[in-house]
Amino acid sequence: MAIEMTIKGLMIDPITNMPIIVLRDTEGKRVLPIWVGVFEANAIALQIENIQTPRPMTHDLLKNVIADLEANVERITVCDLRDNTFFAVIILNVRGKSKSIDARPSDAIALALRTSSPIFVEESVIDGAKSAENSKDVDEMSRLRRWLENLSDEDLGKYKM
Repeated sequence: MAIEMTIKGLMIDPITNMPIIVLRDTEGKRVLPIWVGVFEANAIALQIENIQTPRPMTHDLLKNVIADLEANVERITVCDLRDNTFFAVIILNVRGKSKSIDARPSDAIALALRTSSPIFVEESVIDGAKSAENSKDVDEMSRLRRWLENLSDEDLGKYKM
């Protein structure tokens, strides 16, 4: 079952210094951190901050191509977690037919932001992420999860990219 989530924030992991997209379910009960690269985080941050670039970025180009092909993004889904790597799909509606396109979560999320499309995460992915945390340094990962879950909107402002 897929759970709708929104972006709670985009921040820097204080431990690894890597960007994290923090997704939260619409009820505010579950949080899913997804570590991404700096360039991928930048594409998301530009959209979150509503910064226009002089030329289309890759995700803007993709949005334009999808629209020109008379298609639209129905939703994106973070659908799998294998070997600590998240997988996603972009679900397009192309003239009434649904098409699933394999994507990196960061690219799918950047496109979802640009198209105002919903973001979903399979429940098994959230459960799998918790299991992966338990197999790592338990104290450090549980501390990080508690920290992420308790961040207020004001706290996130301190860690924006």
